[in-house]
Amino acid sequence: MRLLKFEHLEGYRFKLEFVNGEIKAVDLAELIAKHVGVEDLSPACIDPEWGCLQFKNGNADIEPKTIYKFTASNSFERAA
Repeated sequence: MRLLKFEHLEGYRFKLEFVNGEIKAVDLAELIAKHVGVEDLSPACIDPEWGCLQFKNGNADIEPKTIYKFTASNSFERAA
């Protein structure tokens, strides 16, 4: 499931929109805090080819399937 858009909210919290139209707000600290510090979250970007969320100029990323599965059980709210 590819990531279409994102918004960095605060800390490790992001609002994520997937190509299927689902929009979820999630704290990604559990997935990335060991590899990406809060100071490295901006600028994040979406890799146009793979649809993954990238940090640190592409040196760290979250695979689309991983981030989608993670949001299924870790969303702190469902954004409209």
